[in-house]
Amino acid sequence: MFRLEYIEEIIFQDKEVTIDPEALDRVRESYDFLAGYASSHIIYGVNTGFGPMAQYRVGDGELEALQYNIIRSHACGAGRPLEDIYVRAAILCRMHTFLKGKSGVHPSLPLLLAGVLNNGIYPVIPEHGSVGASGDLVQLAHMALSLIGEGEARVGGRKTGSAEALSAAGLKPLRMYIREGLAVTNGTSVMTGIGLVNLLHAKRLTGWAILASVTMNEIAASYNDFMAPELNGAKHHPGQQEVAQAMNEISRGSRRLKERENVEFDNVEGAEIFRHKVQPFYSLRCVPQILGPVVDQLKNTEKVLVDEFNSADDNPIVDPVSLNVYHGGNFHGDYISFEMDKLKTAVTKMTMLAERQMNYIFHDKINGILPPFLNLGKLGLDYGLQAAQFTATSTTAECQTLSNPMYVHSIPNNNDNQDIVSMGTNSALIAAKVVDNAYQVMAIHFISLAQAVDCLAIRLDLSPQSRRAYDRIREIIPVIKGDAPLYEGIAKVESFLRNQNPCTL
Repeated sequence: MFRLEYIEEIIFQDKEVTIDPEALDRVRESYDFLAGYASSHIIYGVNTGFGPMAQYRVGDGELEALQYNIIRSHACGAGRPLEDIYVRAAILCRMHTFLKGKSGVHPSLPLLLAGVLNNGIYPVIPEHGSVGASGDLVQLAHMALSLIGEGEARVGGRKTGSAEALSAAGLKPLRMYIREGLAVTNGTSVMTGIGLVNLLHAKRLTGWAILASVTMNEIAASYNDFMAPELNGAKHHPGQQEVAQAMNEISRGSRRLKERENVEFDNVEGAEIFRHKVQPFYSLRCVPQILGPVVDQLKNTEKVLVDEFNSADDNPIVDPVSLNVYHGGNFHGDYISFEMDKLKTAVTKMTMLAERQMNYIFHDKINGILPPFLNLGKLGLDYGLQAAQFTATSTTAECQTLSNPMYVHSIPNNNDNQDIVSMGTNSALIAAKVVDNAYQVMAIHFISLAQAVDCLAIRLDLSPQSRRAYDRIREIIPVIKGDAPLYEGIAKVESFLRNQNPCTL
């Protein structure tokens, strides 16, 4: 069983892929068994047609052509090419399903996939085509097309012919032995790969959301008891307690947060209205309760995705232990589809929290301590971050619309052979869009937090971690005094958030 940390190193850090000799032995054993078994049995996709065409027997002289045909006929995707990181993740997922030794493929196939990964060769895979039922048939066919030396690939960010890319890396195109064509195209690797990238980004975004929420409360000089272990321990949700603990750790050393037990009521005796709010707005005070469910959900998503990564998602399943070939539906993507719907909803809620916190510090009549829109220029002449809020709000609204579920949007197709489907790849791609949007909103939020700190001149009173985050933002974009275009600064901060783990600031 491979853990998420291993997957992250390969996908995000381009760690070299190695194949354990024992895993390759499993692949060889499965292949050898299938080679003998197929000579005397009818096996789907080995000596039959595909899908509704499975009722047609394919003659011995056409078996190799059959495997090429499934690739070429299904390489019919449309839309923008998937980003290299998603393709890298998908290749890794496909390689690992073969290493389970349940697919009956020749060992040369996982070895070729490892070589493609280690040489940074990324097949051009269009975003549209999968209904997520027989897996990602269309997208994986485009992957397979590159493996046989046809179609296109990206190397070093540039598009080239797949044959040229393989040749330059000293790799030979995939050869068909028994069922390599069907095996590459038949599984959940694209949706799982995209899902893993989404998960890793969502976990990073959660860290930024927690850090931003601490800085927000420092700006507002909130009472700190909403983070108290005693309060959060009164609810039995581990995510809530984890968020509260993280906020306590981040806020350690802050001189801005107030301790309620130290409030001297003698100073407010006779007052009918307390100048400082007894309890802050929900977007500040209820952070453990809002982000706690997000943390709990992402843990469940991690379990499902890592389980899928470590599974054989092929069909049929070739089992040399029981000496049988099992026809079923391990390629069906419902697990991934359902989790991606839940993940995008969690990320959208994080984005909504950031947008509401932003509104609090932009709205002078609500916060009572900051200029309108954090404007350090001349009011009326200059506009501060007023327009940046438009971008954050509209992007958040798009996330809310995109959070409608895909998991229940099944449309029968394939002559009703695929009569109920998962739409898992669509779900993963929509979740990826929500993640991208969240980074954009979070970038504007961190710019606004830094601006609020400058408005109040409280940098030295922040907790050490909040201050380090402030300093890194200010290295990217200076304090905003007069009006100037912000789009480049927003993009740079977004890139910083994507590539920096908040826990290592």
